[in-house]
Amino acid sequence: MSKHSNSDVRVPVNEDSLSIKRDERKCLLCGSCRSTCKFGQAVYGYYDLEKTDDYAICIDCGQCIQSCPNGTLSLKQDYLEVLEALEDKDKIVIAQTSPAVRVAIGEEFGYDYGTFLEGKMVSALKKLGFDYVLDTNFGADLTIMEEANELVNRLKNKTNLPMFTSCCPAWVKFVEIFYPDKIPLLSTCKSPVLMQGSMIKNYFCKQKNIPLKKVVSVSITPCTAKKAEIKRDDLGCDIDYVITTKELVKLLRKKEIDFNLLEDEQYDSMFGSSSGLIFGVTGGVMEAAIRTAYYMMTKENMENLVVKSVRGTDGIKEATIKLNDLKLKVAVVSGTANARELLKKIDEGKHYDFVEVMACPGGCISGAGQPKHDLMEMDKVRQDRIKSMYNQDSKSTLRFCHENKEIKKIYKDFLVKPGSDISKKYLHRTYQDKSYLLGEDIKNMSKN
Repeated sequence: MSKHSNSDVRVPVNEDSLSIKRDERKCLLCGSCRSTCKFGQAVYGYYDLEKTDDYAICIDCGQCIQSCPNGTLSLKQDYLEVLEALEDKDKIVIAQTSPAVRVAIGEEFGYDYGTFLEGKMVSALKKLGFDYVLDTNFGADLTIMEEANELVNRLKNKTNLPMFTSCCPAWVKFVEIFYPDKIPLLSTCKSPVLMQGSMIKNYFCKQKNIPLKKVVSVSITPCTAKKAEIKRDDLGCDIDYVITTKELVKLLRKKEIDFNLLEDEQYDSMFGSSSGLIFGVTGGVMEAAIRTAYYMMTKENMENLVVKSVRGTDGIKEATIKLNDLKLKVAVVSGTANARELLKKIDEGKHYDFVEVMACPGGCISGAGQPKHDLMEMDKVRQDRIKSMYNQDSKSTLRFCHENKEIKKIYKDFLVKPGSDISKKYLHRTYQDKSYLLGEDIKNMSKN
């Protein structure tokens, strides 16, 4: 008998899940989680519990949490462990914050959807006792330097195309389980959070003469899948804890910090200045990569920085972008159900050069670690968060990662150049064929 009761109306959840938990006392058997996982993410229904030895296949995206109407499903939480580290005077606790957190945290404190509150967020973290507060956007800039270089090389050599982005750990896990034949198409770049974590412990701490045995590295993200990503045994991860926007709010309330009364503060130096803000929205990785790939190919900056064709919340967006004499065929996908549709097109012979995929609708701004709203409101919430991030990008004086002085410095002092041996050591990764989890020939699964 299956340990997953009522799996005909709700999504199964493993007890050892690193990202999701279920409170059986609250479940209404409404079917919302099942519908989200099956039709939005195309995970449930694409495996058979009898063949997986009763193991629930999950990509840790957590969208089932956001669709659950009464909190039956919730995220696994680590904020109390982070609080313990913050209260340990022998520890140096370093935070990094993902782009989408700053446009969502205010919703828990009465601000309008999408209000940009970077300064207050940094102030809140320092008030909590974090010794350093760094911006994951720096890791995003590193990702673009490496990813754009990788794309240019693949285009020149006409190998492993289309190149798929690898920023989203839920998407990566989806490929490893359901489409292992597409693993060679994934960019070998680590996600921005992992790159930043690596540089914190292997560069930042050395520059600051901080003993690594004292360091606790914490990533604050909108993403539940990051909780599972940092536990992968094949990544040698340098991040100790991932907490979400929701958990940061809980920390502030537990410590009775009034977010509304906080004055703006700035990120700590070295990893402070960056251009990677738009990574938090669907199409943002693509747009940032195109800006830098164009420069790498032409040695000139793009005149029109807004790539409208890859913006918006449509599940699949396709475009042809001219890079010098090259016409680049690209696609942007949000939601892994839409990814299945695009992968089918590729298998049928449709050509793309570069594809961005985010598991959550609208990108990271809709991660399951973000403040939760009524499903009827979510379209407006997404649009307002996206608008806020693009508005901030348009105001920025730094919109090319290759012009980031701190990026230039880290390559000069440590990484040498994009794609160098040392860059590959600290900023790149490998993948695992996990189709064995399905318990049957993967080729047959597409018929479900």
